[in-house]
Amino acid sequence: MQDRLQAMIDAGRDTPLARFTLGELHHKNGDLETAVVHLAEAVRQDPKYSAAWKLYGRTLLEAGHYNHALEVLSQGIEVAETQGDNQAAREMQVFYKRAARAAE
Repeated sequence: MQDRLQAMIDAGRDTPLARFTLGELHHKNGDLETAVVHLAEAVRQDPKYSAAWKLYGRTLLEAGHYNHALEVLSQGIEVAETQGDNQAAREMQVFYKRAARAAE
C-alpha cells in the first residue's frame, strides 16, 4: 500500500488523502519523522483537513516535538471548530494539553 501511494505521488498524482494515508501508515509503523513529512504536506494541500491536523499534531507530540505540536494542534483546533468537527477539536485539545505539559 505504501509503495503504491508513494508511486502515485511520484507520478504527479499527489493528493491530501494520499499524503494523509501515507502519514497514517508510517505512524502505525513507528516511522514518526516520515509520517510528519506526509501529514504536513496533507494540511498544506488542504488546510481544512481536520483529521490530518489531528494526526499531524499527535505524531509531533509522540516524536517529542512538543513546541511544534503545540503550534500545529492550535491551528488544527481552530480548523476543526470552524468545520464543526467537534470530536476532532476535543481530541486535539487533549493532545494540546499533553504537549503543553511535556514542553514545560
